Amino acid sequence: MNKQASTNPKGGMEYWKKIVILFCLGWTVIWIYRTVLNPILPEIKVQLGIESDASMGLISSLFFLAYTSMQIPSGFLADKFGRKIMLIPGFLIFAFGAFTVGIAPSLLFLLVGSFLAGLGQGTYYGPAYSISSSSIPDEKRSFSTAIINSGSALGMAIGYIGSSYLVKGLGWDWRPLLFVTTALIIAVAIAFGKVIKDKKPEPAANASREKDAGDKATLKTLFGDIRMISAYVIYFAICYGYYMIVTWLPSYLQMERGFQGAAIGFASALVAFASVPGALLFSKLSDKFKNKKIMVVIILQIIAALTLYLTVAIQNNNLLILFLIMYGFFGKLAVDPIMISYVADLAPKQGYSTTFGVFNFFGMMSSVIAPFVTGVISDATGSKILGFYLAIAIIIVGTVFLFMANMIKRTKAQTKH
Repeated sequence: MNKQASTNPKGGMEYWKKIVILFCLGWTVIWIYRTVLNPILPEIKVQLGIESDASMGLISSLFFLAYTSMQIPSGFLADKFGRKIMLIPGFLIFAFGAFTVGIAPSLLFLLVGSFLAGLGQGTYYGPAYSISSSSIPDEKRSFSTAIINSGSALGMAIGYIGSSYLVKGLGWDWRPLLFVTTALIIAVAIAFGKVIKDKKPEPAANASREKDAGDKATLKTLFGDIRMISAYVIYFAICYGYYMIVTWLPSYLQMERGFQGAAIGFASALVAFASVPGALLFSKLSDKFKNKKIMVVIILQIIAALTLYLTVAIQNNNLLILFLIMYGFFGKLAVDPIMISYVADLAPKQGYSTTFGVFNFFGMMSSVIAPFVTGVISDATGSKILGFYLAIAIIIVGTVFLFMANMIKRTKAQTKH
């Protein structure tokens, strides 16, 4: 870690703490956009004359297709030209996409706006976690990352509750919500410009270091270690369940469990609220027991799969709320800071952005697939329950692969000794 980046010789807040707050706000506006439409998909469907759930799922799937497609190129370009250079234009494209969705007169415009918003957001993950990983002290990395990620929960809660309360409860039109979101995105982009101190890539000054292939992102560092491959697999599995929930839980609660009005948003937001203490607790444990990170992830995923199953298997709505809270506490946002810290430990120091981009690419592939597949299942069966069961199966397979991969690596290490 660059020690100069973590101190402030002029006094005041240390730079790395500013970065934590800034990227927390970045995730907040990202997740406001990602969730603001989900509770009101039935209203949008009726207003724009959209006929099927698969078409509505396509809105999210196209957004995440654009987002996912940007992960590797944005990480590579950030390592090559600078991370700040990727972040600010990306957020301006994101703002334009959100505005386009707000004025959309048809499904086609919704799809175009969603795609542009996804492209803009796609520049965020790799550069943001590259800056934070190189700025935050190692011993505070997991916990600080959990604070950054709590912006996701805050944004999700604002998006879910705000849209369900204002549109379903007070009868607002949904479009002004997108215009407010656009203004917030632009404000965060301005903050990026003022706060981030991004170093320009060093061309030939560190020639000897540049020659060290192990210190750069290469095919070998990205795919030559089974532990890294297992990180990609488990992140795909984690994200599949999560983005299926994010996209379709409000609709499931309304159409299949009888929730009405603002209760839909509040119940959906419980996943976000519960994730914050879970993320802070388990990231603290991860920082304390650094060699047990994978075991913590495996245990959390087993619990997450079980609570997801119980959410749909038990027909009592009070228990459903309890299991949603448990899924949030033990689920994706609790695991994220541990996985990011784990990948940072394995990643080459001159290839942080590229490595995080590849890691997030595999995770976000599931976000392209899950909304559309669940919509197709819903159209075919009249229920989204099979979509939940598919997500549970994928989580179990990913968790088993993670366990086996790390057992193989450990066995090989013991054999060498």
